[in-house]
Parts: sequence; C-alpha cells; structure tokens
Amino acid sequence: MNESRRELIRIKDVKKVYTVGSETLNVLDGVSLNVEEGEFVAIVGPSGSGKSTLMNMIGCLDTPGEGAYFLDGYEISKQNDNMLAKIRNEKIGFIFQSFNLLSKLSAIENVELPLIYRGINSKKRKELSALALEKVGLKERMNHRPTELSGGQQQRVAIARALAGEPPVLLADEPTGALDSKTGKDILQMLQKLNQSGHTIILITHDMYIAEQSNRVVRIQDGRIVGDSGVKSG
Repeated sequence: MNESRRELIRIKDVKKVYTVGSETLNVLDGVSLNVEEGEFVAIVGPSGSGKSTLMNMIGCLDTPGEGAYFLDGYEISKQNDNMLAKIRNEKIGFIFQSFNLLSKLSAIENVELPLIYRGINSKKRKELSALALEKVGLKERMNHRPTELSGGQQQRVAIARALAGEPPVLLADEPTGALDSKTGKDILQMLQKLNQSGHTIILITHDMYIAEQSNRVVRIQDGRIVGDSGVKSG
C-alpha cells in the first residue's frame, strides 16, 4: 500500500453477535479491514454473509459488539448516539439502492438535505448542491422532481447528495440494484471517475462483476473476510 496515503478506516477484530430465540448468530466473526484515502473498495458477499452488517458498521449505523472501529480518527465504538449521528452526517456520503429521494422536493432540494442538518446557511447550501449536481451531469435538471427524472438520473441526484458535503467516504449500497444494466454501467463509470478525482468509495454488492469495477475486492462469507485483492491498477 502507498504509505503516503492517509488511513481513513481501521476495523480491528470486530465481532457482532445477534441472538434469535435460542440461536446465537455470529454475524461478524473477527473482521479486520483498513481503507486508505483515495481507494475504491468493493465488499462482496452472498446474502447472509455479513456484508450488510459490516456496511452498517462502516456507516456508523451500528457499533461493534467486540473489537474497534476507527473512522477518520474517531473511535466509533466509543461514541454516543448524538455523536454517531454527527459523524455519519459529516464523514459518510450514503448512496442507496432505492435512491431515497423525497418526491415533493426538487433535485437541488434533495441534495441540500444533509447540509441543512449540518447547519450550513441557505446560500452556501445552494452553491454546494448546484456544484454537486453539475459534477454528476444534472446541472440542467436541478429544479426537476424525482418523478420527472429517469432511474439513472435519480441515482445521480442521490450521488450528488452524497457528494455535496464533501465527506471523506462515499458508501454505496448496491447502487445499481434498481437500474437496468446499461444505466447501471453508467453509474459504475461515474463512481470510477469520482474515485479517479480523489474520492474514497466503498461499494457493497452481491455481484462479482460489479465488485470487479473497483480497484480492490474484499470478499466476505459467514461473517469473515475470505479474500482481499486488487483487481486493477487504480
């Protein structure tokens, strides 16, 4: 690994156990993972592999049962709910499979939402949101509502929303899952371009073809990392 890169994520010996009735499930069983600034990492695994729980951990939506998770200098396992919400808002840009846009708001208003929670003033919010929409090729559509946009355009709005606050990490959960194959390829190419311009991206998927569009593939199975390899020079 390039030693000049800053370490953004360090997960060390993380375990997560759920109890369902009398059964104990080791959903994460001693997972360790480091991600450096500027990487494009795909975490791939079948349903039930633990990848969704790992994604929730990375996104500060859940905390480890055992082990430690550091995100951009913060030890997540030791934060209270209010601090976790603040860290989520400032450090992670979420891109969801189902876009999660509010239908009554325009594209630019949807992009502004995370910035409102940060307390950024209206003028600055609009500037940052317009810039993010321009970055994803939707400058001309910023006043359209989601119902007036195609699926691919809606996902671009979601990516702009993730970008607007300039978080250190973009976390994409099956970002092409609700799209046809051609539109899905366009979205993956956009993520590759964002990575080439310096954005750190973590992509969660069950599809190896999609995972291989990243620069590093981490395979998870039965709550353990079973493979970690670079697939392209990035």
